[in-house]
Amino acid sequence: MFAAFRRWRRRRTIERADIAPALWQRTLDQLPFLAGLSAEERERLRELVILFLHRKTVHGAGGLLLDEGMPLLIAAQACILILNLDIEYYDGWVEVIVYPDAFVPAMEFMDEDGIVHRDRAPRVGEAWLNGPLILSWADVAPRDDGVNVVIHEFAHKLDMLNGDANGFPPLHAGMNRRDWAAAFEAAYADFCQCVDTGEVTAIDPYAAESPAEFFAVMSEAFFEIPAAVHRDYTDVYQQLQLFYRQDPLQRPAVPKTG
Repeated sequence: MFAAFRRWRRRRTIERADIAPALWQRTLDQLPFLAGLSAEERERLRELVILFLHRKTVHGAGGLLLDEGMPLLIAAQACILILNLDIEYYDGWVEVIVYPDAFVPAMEFMDEDGIVHRDRAPRVGEAWLNGPLILSWADVAPRDDGVNVVIHEFAHKLDMLNGDANGFPPLHAGMNRRDWAAAFEAAYADFCQCVDTGEVTAIDPYAAESPAEFFAVMSEAFFEIPAAVHRDYTDVYQQLQLFYRQDPLQRPAVPKTG
């Protein structure tokens, strides 16, 4: 009974939403990696975007004023990750904060010796466990090179569903934890070695920072430059294909290089 009510409430929210077709098309046109979506996928993405914006607040900070298209651009990129999952994967938090440019978070952390440090490094994105997701608007638009800050931070949110960002999100029934661990551990070790030796990589070198960053960066590349992930780390591609329940390589008009 509750499931039926939930479906009715979602349908009601979608039917009452007012996204101008021209505005939605302009949003899709700004995201070339979505060009290969079928008509059915584009409609499902639109419905997820409506539900996302109904559940989340997206607001500017640092003097940034958002126009009607800016939340749509963020939401469309966020929702491609859950296109074949469910909007409830983003439950547990409500706020997206958008700064004009890179921002400096007011964060403190204690090291193993009990010394408190302040992190003053500029960021273009940040995802907090059970808290907001923060973005730099200057970095929201994708570059078609496998770097996508929105996908990156929302991948962290999915990773955190297990309680922490560690590169091991909750897997679906039928997925094998050993297969996931074997694929990602081997790929991470190889990638770190490539970065350490100065090899030029198609995938953002930031992936070498930690297993959590490796998962987030690989998620970016999976959607934007899937051929590079499949070529360099086939086992990782297959695990991401199972996790996201998508195969970007099978879509036409997707960037194939990287």
